[in-house]
Amino acid sequence: MDIKDFTDTSNLTFELRLQDLKQAARDGLITEQQAQDLWQRWSQGQHWQATRPVDPNAPQPAQPAVAGGPRFSFVNVLYYFGGLLAIGAMTLFMTLGFQQMGPTALMVLGALYLFAALKVADYFKARSLPVPAGLMATLAVFLVPLIVWGAQHLMGWWPPGGPDSLASYHTRIDWRWITLEFATLLAGVVMLWRYRLPFMVMPLALTLWYMSMDVANMLLFDHRWEWEFMRDMSLVFGIGTVAVAMWVDVRTRLSKTAEWRQDFAFWLYIFGTTMFWCGLSLNDSGSELAKLGYCALNVVLVLMGAAIGRRVFTVYGAFGVMFYLGHLSHEVFRDSFMFPFALTLLGLGLVALGVWWQRHESAIAAYLSRYVPQGLQPRA
Repeated sequence: MDIKDFTDTSNLTFELRLQDLKQAARDGLITEQQAQDLWQRWSQGQHWQATRPVDPNAPQPAQPAVAGGPRFSFVNVLYYFGGLLAIGAMTLFMTLGFQQMGPTALMVLGALYLFAALKVADYFKARSLPVPAGLMATLAVFLVPLIVWGAQHLMGWWPPGGPDSLASYHTRIDWRWITLEFATLLAGVVMLWRYRLPFMVMPLALTLWYMSMDVANMLLFDHRWEWEFMRDMSLVFGIGTVAVAMWVDVRTRLSKTAEWRQDFAFWLYIFGTTMFWCGLSLNDSGSELAKLGYCALNVVLVLMGAAIGRRVFTVYGAFGVMFYLGHLSHEVFRDSFMFPFALTLLGLGLVALGVWWQRHESAIAAYLSRYVPQGLQPRA
């Protein structure tokens, strides 16, 4: 019987169960988040009705699209607001009175919190609730510095001098934090491998940012503050973090397992690009040629963001171009009568370019994809 015999399907319905969606997620056809969202939508009265049967002979894609992040909804706002409050309570908002319990009590309390957070993460993940599960697992990663700090003080291994309050970990640059940062990275990678939830990458990327400043402080003679060296270390760590993000991006996009096709590179791109761009922009370019090179590099960032589908590159690149145009306006052509008109024409030209780009975006993406490795091509 030919597939065309089934084109009249106006009265055809299918019975779909939650188990069917979960099985589809295990088979890699959809993600767990998509299965949960579909079931919530249909269970609220929007029933499945087939409008066109799937042709079994039609070519299928080699693999499903990479899972995107959670949608902006009131439920997710509650999840993130509550989760970030719990994280902040044990990090940025930790009071001195809380720390007066002593290192032993803090270490034990941190370990109990970590164990409880992981148990709650297990509970949520088993019920296909990845957003709260990821938040609880992320809280567990943020508790690692508290446990290590308490253990080091208890064993007498904390280097003398420096901050005597763990609350300073998030506000003060000091080489003594490096042991906490290495422990956080190690524990975070292990827990990420266990739970495979993308938001857990955020504390790892944040720790790499902290480490860029603390390593610079360690390498400086007598550990003094020297912002030029800090700036250069931020640039180097930013390049390294972006390189790691691209490696993770390729591995996740080409993975054959649905859990590993989630966007684990998002936070690495955010923090890596921030470190790189800030370090680059704080450099004092002595010549106009160097400043023009800075602008050209930011244009490359804009194109790179379009080529691999990462808006963070495009946003920072656009900021860099605007800074260069501001330099031209206030320094080079500040006495020029025609420069504002030329800049207006340039702005209108960019708007026209945006209209043209939108009309031909598919063709442009297809053209740029020729020069981008398969694992870094924009997500569907």
